[in-house]
Amino acid sequence: MSYDVLVIGGGPAGLSAALNVRARGRSVLVVTNPPEENPLWRAERVDNYLGMGAVSGSQMLSDMRAQAEAAGVEFLTGRALNASYMMDNWYVSVGSDMYNARAVVLSGGVARGKKFPGEQEYLGRGVSYCATCDGMLYRGRSVAVLGFSDSARKEADFLRSIGCTVSYFHKPKSCSIAGGDTVETVTCDGVTEAVDCVFILRPTMAPTDLFPGLATDNGYVTVDRRMTTNLPGLFAAGDCTGGPLQVAKAVGEGLVAGQSAAAFAAEVERKNRPAQS
Repeated sequence: MSYDVLVIGGGPAGLSAALNVRARGRSVLVVTNPPEENPLWRAERVDNYLGMGAVSGSQMLSDMRAQAEAAGVEFLTGRALNASYMMDNWYVSVGSDMYNARAVVLSGGVARGKKFPGEQEYLGRGVSYCATCDGMLYRGRSVAVLGFSDSARKEADFLRSIGCTVSYFHKPKSCSIAGGDTVETVTCDGVTEAVDCVFILRPTMAPTDLFPGLATDNGYVTVDRRMTTNLPGLFAAGDCTGGPLQVAKAVGEGLVAGQSAAAFAAEVERKNRPAQS
């Protein structure tokens, strides 16, 4: 499906960006985890957002999303797994589906920590980041799930439902993946299991994994005052651009990123419009 702008992340920055895209008459899709997985949702009290007073994080996020939905913002629950830019369009895979947009706003949180030993080496050869995408490839076989997101257990249940024998590791501190041509074993926190696939289910991916070549500084996405990154048609806002990690900063950056993305989409549309005779 095609959109003017695709927003990755449904927190305050992403919702602000999407709302501003819609205010300029452009179509927008927000790809996001369930709202309950957003760190803001767990905040018992937020009292530093101007004009709103003391409110729970869940109420604040719910109100923001309701406003975006009323403005015509579309939502898709899922994780963006990879992205590529071709012929003036971004193509982003979400699960097993592909979406394209003239511009993208990256507003997800920042994934910290190094990859596990063997993770990068066996990616696509027994390491996967999406159980519902690749699970059928391992139907009836032994797999491991390294669960770091709230929805990880549901994905593990899906694997069991298609006949997989699942070894579940809940937020393991250390893991290593080994094998030959493909994955054969995984060891997490001292426990080794023989498996054919390791599903590593994190709530977000590192920005440079999702967008190869993206410029960062100390793990944060580098942007200018228009929230433009070094990649064409890609803008960023919120926690992924650095501190302070506050709602007010995220909403402000989202506003700028949404306006910039809408303008970029309009320019691409103008450039590609057939010339009138």
